[in-house]
Amino acid sequence: MTIHIKNNINWVGQRDWEILDFHGTEYKTTKGTSYNSYLIREQKNVLIDTVDHRFSLQFIQNLEMEIDLNLIDYIVINHAEEDHSGALAALMAKIPNTPIYCTENAIDSITGLHHHPEWNFNIVKTGDSLDIGNGKQLVFIETPMLHWPDSMMTYLTQDAVLFSNDAFGQHYCDERLFNDEVDQIELMDQCLRYYSNILTPFSALVTAKINEVLGFNLPVDMIATAHGVVWRDNPTQIIHQYLQWADNYQEDRITIFYDSMSNNTRLMADAIAQGIHDVDPGVSVKVFNVARHDKNDILANVFRSKGILVGSSTMNNVMMPKVAGMLEEITGLRFKDKKAGAFGSYGWNGGAVDRIHTRLTDAGFETTVGLKAKWKPDGKAMRECREHGRQIAKSWALHDLSNVDSISSSLNPNQAVKSTVSIAPAVQTSCATTSNDTQDMLCTVCNWVYQPVLGEPNQDVQPGTPWSEVPDFFLCPDCGLGKEVFTPVAQRKAS
Repeated sequence: MTIHIKNNINWVGQRDWEILDFHGTEYKTTKGTSYNSYLIREQKNVLIDTVDHRFSLQFIQNLEMEIDLNLIDYIVINHAEEDHSGALAALMAKIPNTPIYCTENAIDSITGLHHHPEWNFNIVKTGDSLDIGNGKQLVFIETPMLHWPDSMMTYLTQDAVLFSNDAFGQHYCDERLFNDEVDQIELMDQCLRYYSNILTPFSALVTAKINEVLGFNLPVDMIATAHGVVWRDNPTQIIHQYLQWADNYQEDRITIFYDSMSNNTRLMADAIAQGIHDVDPGVSVKVFNVARHDKNDILANVFRSKGILVGSSTMNNVMMPKVAGMLEEITGLRFKDKKAGAFGSYGWNGGAVDRIHTRLTDAGFETTVGLKAKWKPDGKAMRECREHGRQIAKSWALHDLSNVDSISSSLNPNQAVKSTVSIAPAVQTSCATTSNDTQDMLCTVCNWVYQPVLGEPNQDVQPGTPWSEVPDFFLCPDCGLGKEVFTPVAQRKAS
């Protein structure tokens, strides 16, 4: 199957709807991917890149339906990784003497992967060009470490098409090929996921290389990527988006991720998140369990965040293995200008929090004091966690929080308990002094209702226990927060 791109350019690549893992198991491809190969037919016929080695036979069959392979004059390999050059060996078995144009580093990669040093390699450098007839040329632009040392881009004059290799791409599979045809939210989500998980370590190089390419003053009417969509509608939008992402990108967002053996660290994460929202309702707070959530989604959220909080139970005086693995990935991605903190529960010692703090500091984060809770956090510990969240919100705020109290005062009492610190004691007082101490109490976070007639036997609160006699260490069975988030049901109805 081929798709017409522009003038004498056709897409001859391969869609991969089924792929779930990329780079081993390091990248989860939630929307599949495509391996984009392009055939240019001018006076000289040029093939730009091939496809993943798993599709070699299908690629050759499809290509033979489009052109006599012996009529291919040149092969351009923008990148030697096997999802780009994987079918090259099968193709060269058919046309063994065809010239291959690539960077010097690519020769080392290609021969290392395919073991054919005798192929007809032609080394190109930035600014070199190849005449393909009809007044058109291919101009080569080296892009080392975006994201391999051998990477380059290829530009087709007159048609003004930039074959951009991995840059500006995404692991995204759709029966439609062009950016203006697909779901725009899905597309940009996948672009950010791709950039944050793969290109973040090279952000300084991204900026420098994009500015170098722009410095050539070449018109760009279309960007033909190695994966995902071809940018034909306002193609430079993704270039400007890359420049923004490469500039120590952050949003007003905090990402919390953790692992927990007995849910104790999860309780801490929930309370910290609530405390952040108490003080700064405008900040986006995302909470993830690293053992259950997609790690690439977590890393994409870390990329978007101004700061992160990392939690772990202590096991053998160290952090949980999945948290350690995530911190290893974060260290490799080399995020810039972000804040971080550690938290976690422990039994005999709290070594995990100390180790997380050290790893975050070594990874370049501006670290704040950590928080530890011994065993299962009781009501007092949960209040401390919530207060920790409040302090984080204040110290990491990107805007003035002086008007938060005035905003909260215009809310009903149940809203206010979620969004401002100063309201919480007043709500507790109203609970303790209410004239009807046997009335039901509502958790304002998850809407679980404490009914005195039933009590809460799982926490040794016997049926018939009025709210004033419920112990301070009582926790909501659904969300794990303490008594301070409860309010009389009658009061909520009256509001």
